[in-house]
Amino acid sequence: MPQISDELLSEIRAKFAQIDTCPQQGPRVFFENAGGALTLNSVVTSSQSYAAIPDNQGRDNPGSHELVRVINTAKDDMRVFMNATDGQFFMGESGTELLFRLISTACLGTDEGGQVLGSTLEHPATRSACVRWAGIARQSHVLVEHDDATGTVTAAAYAAKVTPLAQVATIVHTSPVTGMGVDVAAIVSEIRKVAPNCIIIVDGIQHAAHGRIDLTEYDADGYVISPYKMFSRHGYGLAWISDRLTALPHNSLINGPADAWEMGTRDTGAYATLSDVTAYFEWLGGKVSDSTDRRAKFVAAGEAIHDQEKVLTDAMIHGAGNLPGLAEMKSVHIIGGDDNSAREGLVSLYVDGVASVDVVKQLNEQGIRTHLRKADHYSDNILNPLGLDRCVRVSMCHYNSTQEVVKFLNVMMSIAP
Repeated sequence: MPQISDELLSEIRAKFAQIDTCPQQGPRVFFENAGGALTLNSVVTSSQSYAAIPDNQGRDNPGSHELVRVINTAKDDMRVFMNATDGQFFMGESGTELLFRLISTACLGTDEGGQVLGSTLEHPATRSACVRWAGIARQSHVLVEHDDATGTVTAAAYAAKVTPLAQVATIVHTSPVTGMGVDVAAIVSEIRKVAPNCIIIVDGIQHAAHGRIDLTEYDADGYVISPYKMFSRHGYGLAWISDRLTALPHNSLINGPADAWEMGTRDTGAYATLSDVTAYFEWLGGKVSDSTDRRAKFVAAGEAIHDQEKVLTDAMIHGAGNLPGLAEMKSVHIIGGDDNSAREGLVSLYVDGVASVDVVKQLNEQGIRTHLRKADHYSDNILNPLGLDRCVRVSMCHYNSTQEVVKFLNVMMSIAP
C-alpha cells in the first residue's frame, strides 16, 4: 500500500476545518485527536444546512420524505463502510450512552447466574455499565487483566478467563489511554469456542478514526462509535447491533415496531454527516488505490491511514531529520514501549523531573495541543498499575504531518532535562 504523499496530504488537510489554527489560540498543532478528531468541512456545511429544516421524519410531505431518504442512505453507507451484512444501525445520545444501553439490554436479556466478561483495559463506559447491570441481573462480572508492558489485552488472556457461563462480553477495540489496539476477531473467536451464544459488545470509539472496521470478520453483536472522534461532530453516538441483540427485550414504545431502538426523533443532519464521513473515506481510498469497488476503497483508505500514522509515531518515537525521538530522550518514558505494533496513532508519555501537567502546559504555550490524562475514573485502570498519577497523551491522525512532529520534538527537547 503506498504511503500518503506530501501532495495528497495537502489535499487531505484542505478537507478539514481548523487544521492548523484555533479560533481562540491562533496557529497550533493539533495532537489531541483522541479527545475528538478534526471536523470535515463537508460536515460543517451539512450541519448548518440541516439545522434550518423544520420537518420531522415519518410525515407524508416532500420535506419529510427527503429526511427519511437521507437517513436510509447514511445507514446504507455505514453498512458498507463497516462491512455489516445483517443487523441495524441507530443513533443515541453518545457513545457512552449507547454502550450502557447495549450492555443493560444484554445483561437483562440473558440468564441469571451467568458471567459478564470484560477487561481491565476498557474505558469506564463499558466497565461501569457492566458493574451496574451485571449486579442488577444477578450475574458475576469477571475482568481479564491487560498487559501493563504492552498496553493491550490478548485473545489468550480472554481464553484463560472465559467459561461456558459467559452470557455477555465486552471488548475495547483501542485503548484511549495507551493507544494500543486489540485483535477483536481473535478475542471473539476464543469466547465463542467456549460460550458460543455469548452476546459480545465492542467499544470502537477510539478505533473508528483509524478505519479498518469489519463487522463481518469480528462476529460480534454490538459495535459503538462516537462520530465526533471520526471526523463528524458532537451530540450523538452510533451503534450497530446484530439481529440477535435487536430481538432482545429493550426500551421501546408500546405497540411500536419490535425492532426499533431509537428513542424519539433523531437529528437527520447527524445522519447526513455520516454520509459525509464515508464519502471522505471513499475519496481517500480512491486516491491510494485503483479499486472501483466501494468496500475495497474503504479498506484501502484504512490501510493508508494506518501506514501514515505509523510514519508519524515512528518519527515521534525514533526521530525525524536530525532531531532525536522520544526514545532517545533519557528522561522520557513511553507507555506501552518504544516499539509496539499495536499502536494506533497515539503516544502516551511521562518525563522524569517534570510534572505531566507542566509538560502539557509548556507544549500548549508553544502552540502544540496535547492532553493530560490523570489517574481518575477515566484512566486509573491504566496508570495506577504503572505507579503513575498522570501522563501526557499525544494523539495524531493521518492528516497530521511529519513537520508537525518535528515542531513537537523541538519543544520536547527543551522540556525533557
